[in-house]
Amino acid sequence: MNESQIDLAHTVALGSIDDEDHHAVQKMLDHEDPALREAFIIEIHRTREALSALATATAAQPPAGLRARLLAAINAEQPPVAS
Repeated sequence: MNESQIDLAHTVALGSIDDEDHHAVQKMLDHEDPALREAFIIEIHRTREALSALATATAAQPPAGLRARLLAAINAEQPPVAS
């Protein structure tokens, strides 16, 4: 895979793909050779696994009382008025 294809695989793994990139991915998956297709899919899986490991390693508990503050803020909002 070339650098552009690796970057595209990372974009797919992050879930931040736009329409133009989506078309490039679809074209590659539909028309490229099977080995490139497999390497692309493996790169997506590896990236997702790395992101998952990073999220697990850096996870932190939210501050105590956050839920109560959020619910109070939501309840304080005025409901929309039907026109």
